Amino acid sequence: MGILDGYTVLDCSIAMAGPFAAQRLGDLGANVIKVEPLTGEWQRHAPAGGITGKKINVSFLSLNRNKRSLAIDLKSEGGRAVMQRLVEQADVFIQNYRPGVAGRLGVDYETLSALNPRLIYVSMSGYGEDGPHARRPGQDLLLQAMSGAMLSTGRKGEPPQAAGQYLVDAVTAYTAFEGALAALLHRERTGEGQKVEVNMLDAITTLQMQELSVFTVGHKPQERTAEPHAHVYIRAPYGTFATTDGFIALAMPAFPALARALEAPELATLDEMKAGWEDRDQTFAMVRDAIARFATADCLARLEAEGVWCGPVYGYADLVADPQIAHNGTFIEYDHPTEGRVKTPGFPIRFSRTPSELRFGAPLTGQHTDDILQASGFSADEIAALVQAGAIGRGDA
Repeated sequence: MGILDGYTVLDCSIAMAGPFAAQRLGDLGANVIKVEPLTGEWQRHAPAGGITGKKINVSFLSLNRNKRSLAIDLKSEGGRAVMQRLVEQADVFIQNYRPGVAGRLGVDYETLSALNPRLIYVSMSGYGEDGPHARRPGQDLLLQAMSGAMLSTGRKGEPPQAAGQYLVDAVTAYTAFEGALAALLHRERTGEGQKVEVNMLDAITTLQMQELSVFTVGHKPQERTAEPHAHVYIRAPYGTFATTDGFIALAMPAFPALARALEAPELATLDEMKAGWEDRDQTFAMVRDAIARFATADCLARLEAEGVWCGPVYGYADLVADPQIAHNGTFIEYDHPTEGRVKTPGFPIRFSRTPSELRFGAPLTGQHTDDILQASGFSADEIAALVQAGAIGRGDA
């Protein structure tokens, strides 16, 4: 039995952050019902990398396993009535609509909690449900830019570089996942449901607990310099360096060990505080020139022999093939009825008694409409009438 077996989640979210959070609940055994429009959720039609798939693109496929799809028109009276009956039996409701949309659709917290006081209502937004930025677009890159983090890396005077992943979306997803679990624990103790509000701006800001405290408590400003240090608040050398055939990452080495490994005696004479903090650019350049003389494998072997913290710079092909990734079982593989063999990242938390489980892959639009409604007490005649009225759909199931 999964940890969340017996709990029902209504996932009305779109794009990445909301669906990712709901998928994590599904990975732990929850009965996740993906509530989407009759034409399918937005992410079905917006494939990352242009990889459209056969009937399900990779973006949607990666964020919607362990869910069943209910196609429903929430703008119709019949569709809203269906949703209200489902809410009466649900444990968690997740939405990331633009501010005001949930109210217009009749799925705001006040309406749904009146139907089910035990409901955990997770509301996700870009900047908060109200306030001066509430109606700004909650898009990952825009939040990365606003978070301040971009100005902690790279060269002074050059455009800041975004993270190589959808960082804010992922962090917000995990924040919502944690919030839902905590609220469920509270309900188990008290019987009370509640509203859980999560926004992308707070999620990415609080992720920088250490860095922002250096600024707010230590009053040290962000000062990018000429060399491309990997962070403004860590002593040099700290970053990526080119070898004769690739790149390595190097983190805060002791200068005598670095000097021995790179056959660069001039590095042994450097003072850690002065070279690491005051003369960061000069130190970075010295290390860069020393590393540039070696091939990657040779350089890493030398550094590791001296106990220096270092590592290879991987691409995705290297990561997927890494033996530690294989040992950990980081990726899962399964056969999807329309997309064939799927290999995708799995659930990263290991439980000794209640491991996560892959029960099914991402659904087709409305694939489980009949099953979900029948299990919720709808008769065959009611379902047929709702289909005929256009309130629900079976999509491309």
